[in-house]
Amino acid sequence: MSAERFNCHYCKDPLLGKKYILKEDTQYCAKCYENLFSNCCEGCALPIGCNNKDLSYKDRHWHENCFKCGKCGRSLAEKAFAAKDELLLCTECYSSEYSAKCASCTKTIMPGSRKMEYKGSSWHETCFLCQRCQQPIGTKSFIPKENSFYCVACFEKQFAHQCCACKKAITTGGVTYQEKPWHRECFTCIGCKKQLAGQRFTSREDYPYCLKCFSNLYAKKCVGCTKPITSLSGAKYISFEERQWHSDCFICMQCSISLVGRGFLTQRDGVLCTDCGREK
Repeated sequence: MSAERFNCHYCKDPLLGKKYILKEDTQYCAKCYENLFSNCCEGCALPIGCNNKDLSYKDRHWHENCFKCGKCGRSLAEKAFAAKDELLLCTECYSSEYSAKCASCTKTIMPGSRKMEYKGSSWHETCFLCQRCQQPIGTKSFIPKENSFYCVACFEKQFAHQCCACKKAITTGGVTYQEKPWHRECFTCIGCKKQLAGQRFTSREDYPYCLKCFSNLYAKKCVGCTKPITSLSGAKYISFEERQWHSDCFICMQCSISLVGRGFLTQRDGVLCTDCGREK
């Protein structure tokens, strides 16, 4: 490049022996470069010249000496800081003004540190402890009780009832039978193992039975159909001389007329209406 052509691209002043700045292979004198390309400082509103450091944050720029905490005025250059709306604050000022206080130790929870939040309160992660074992709960499940928190294992050990069948803790629901706690899934018929929670059942010798098993095992049998007769299901029956019939089965063995409320005669294991009995 010839000497006469080595001039400022904008004002055309000669640059030989002077400080200049190249931008995209084009030379500018310092004054023109600052006027054309320098960023405006957010602090003092003056251009940030080429002899100054340009500190930036989210498309905003500051002189190094203007990059200060908006509350205490301390320099933020090469220090951690936080932003609140358009204001930059050192971590101490931000914490004092805006950070939550730990519900356990009452100290400030510094920005960027791990914390736990529950129902509007905050804790340092290391302060959110199980009341029983005093270990940090962290990301594990927990159970609140009154003003304390418990990990699931400790809550079960301290508060939960134990199922009298499987001996494990009952944490939700459950069934009480003979003043003892059971898991719903553990409270079953002693005969067929069908779950009895929410179902009609009976007992014998302190053991629970569904109606079907109890009837099959202990109910008397109908002389007519040989099936069990049980009052537990609400069925009506007829009893005569230590023999029983379902009401629907108490019929004449010859003409099949119902004998409920009528006179009848017995013949071996059967019964006859009086008309059929006379014929015999």
